[in-house]
Amino acid sequence: MKLTSDFYLRPDVVQIAKELLGKMLITNIDRRLTAGIIVETEAYAGVIDKASHAWSGRNTTRTQTMYLAGGTAYVYLCYGIHHLFNVVTNREQVPHAVLVRALEPVKGINTMLQRRNKEKLDFTLTSGPGSLSEAMGIKTTHSGIDLQGKQIWIEDTGLTIPETDIIASPRVGVGYAEDHALWNYRFRVRGNKWTSKAR
Repeated sequence: MKLTSDFYLRPDVVQIAKELLGKMLITNIDRRLTAGIIVETEAYAGVIDKASHAWSGRNTTRTQTMYLAGGTAYVYLCYGIHHLFNVVTNREQVPHAVLVRALEPVKGINTMLQRRNKEKLDFTLTSGPGSLSEAMGIKTTHSGIDLQGKQIWIEDTGLTIPETDIIASPRVGVGYAEDHALWNYRFRVRGNKWTSKAR
C-alpha cells in the first residue's frame, strides 16, 4: 500500500528518515517497473540545518520544491552529473527533506543493470544516491511530482526496522555545514550489504 500524505506531513524529519528504512521505493518510468527496499537515508532539517539547501530560508528556483507539502519528490543535480532523489516532508513552506541513499533491489533488476551499464549484480548497483537514481530511472525532470502518483511512489511493506538495527552517523559530503556536519542524521540498516560504505 502506498504511503499516505499523513506519513510525509509529520514534523519530525529525523523520525521519518528512520521510518523510511524498510519501505519500498517503486518507479514506473519509460514503462519499466523497478523497486527496491530503502536501506539508507539522510535527514535535512530545512532552515535550521546548515547542510540543507534551504538553510536560513534559502528559496531558489532549484529549492522551491522543498517548500511544497510533504509527499513531493525533490530531485537535484550534484556535480552536474548525479541526480539525487529526496522525499519532501512536513507541511507546506517548511522545507524538510529526506535523501534516499541506498536500496536493496527487488524488482526490475535487469532494467537497473542496463541503466547503470553493469553486468554484475552487487551493492554498487543502488548504493549511493546517484547510483540509486540512475538505476531507478529518476531524473531532475521528476522533481516536484506527487509521490501518490504513478511514476514514483513508496509503499509500506509491513517491515519495521527496530531502533537497535538502525545505525546513526554523520551525513556524507556536508563538510561545509560546519558543526551541523557532525549531526547523526544518516541512517543505515545494520548489517545490510546494500548500504553505502561507512566513512
